[in-house]
Amino acid sequence: MTENFEFRVLATDGAARRGEITMPRGTIRTPAFMPVGTGGTVKAMYLDQVRDLGSDIILGNTYHLMLRPGAERVARLGGLHEFARWPHPILTDSGGFQVMSLAQLRKITEQGVKFRSHIDGTVYEMSPERSIEIQGLLDSDIQMQLDECTALPAEHKAIEKAMELSLRWAERCKTAFGTQPGRAMFGIVQGGDVPALRERSALALRDLDLKGYAVGGLAVGEPQQVMLDMLEVTNPLLPEMKPRYLMGVGTPDDIVKSVARGIYMFDCVMPTRAGRHGLAYTRRGKINLKNARHAEDHRPLDEESDCPAAREYSRAYLHHLVKSGESLAGMLLTWNNLAYYQSLMADIRSAIEAGRFADRAGEITENWARGDLPAL
Repeated sequence: MTENFEFRVLATDGAARRGEITMPRGTIRTPAFMPVGTGGTVKAMYLDQVRDLGSDIILGNTYHLMLRPGAERVARLGGLHEFARWPHPILTDSGGFQVMSLAQLRKITEQGVKFRSHIDGTVYEMSPERSIEIQGLLDSDIQMQLDECTALPAEHKAIEKAMELSLRWAERCKTAFGTQPGRAMFGIVQGGDVPALRERSALALRDLDLKGYAVGGLAVGEPQQVMLDMLEVTNPLLPEMKPRYLMGVGTPDDIVKSVARGIYMFDCVMPTRAGRHGLAYTRRGKINLKNARHAEDHRPLDEESDCPAAREYSRAYLHHLVKSGESLAGMLLTWNNLAYYQSLMADIRSAIEAGRFADRAGEITENWARGDLPAL
């Protein structure tokens, strides 16, 4: 295994790219979906299961981990890999999005952001330097710059101000990160739904010559087409031979369409959150196990799936677990959902390698459109 952070493109098919990130803790096959392990755990899953489903990397959250159990404590206990028993790559977000969306009484200045914890009201200060410091204490392999994420819709002036601040913070994060062999810091393109601002952000970040680039501030309330339009503006301006990561996205349809526009990495709470709320993602689309139509249905979610949760448990049993509020419901449906997401990513990678990504994307979409099996 390499001692450095390296990325290479293995195959191309239109704008879609099949690549590979290699780093000391492992290889990340791209396009990749990163399950979200907000507080050092992928909810309702054993991390051994997450790995067995094909996950090369998981995501940890700086905001949540700094509040509980605390970054310094995690460092004393050997770092997040040792703490959570996940010896493979971990990407940590900067905490910026959660500060903006969860924290109470936040105040943003040039220096950083001051906020009250949503847990107990304790006041914290997060600067770009402190964000990078926390991510280092967590022993993160890929660290994200601190940025200001503006929810859409928003006024042009507010979007521009946040974008410019994020660029200045990116420079400070790069300085704070320094040279860390085998690790990487990614910048985050901001600019809301304004193409000219996205362009300015992408070009300025490219000049910083970072190891990877993320597109942030999308899937925050805008229609899917706006997200795709911003990707079409942004991706051609980012370095061809460096990873591109679309933050917080998304549905299977979002992923397929974003890969077609040149994205390599994704994360989203959707498959785990949906599983805890009785929703299953399958090759036939999304299935709501709360619905009474499943109450006496002996068929599995998907008889062709490699995942036991999808193949070996009846819909009737899953419906019963969901309606009864049993913990096993969330465990089984999350298992199914992450299995589907990872099988989708493997399917996408294979299609790109075979030079038939567009055809395969059409087939996948057609299967979703056909919908679930008829009710018994």
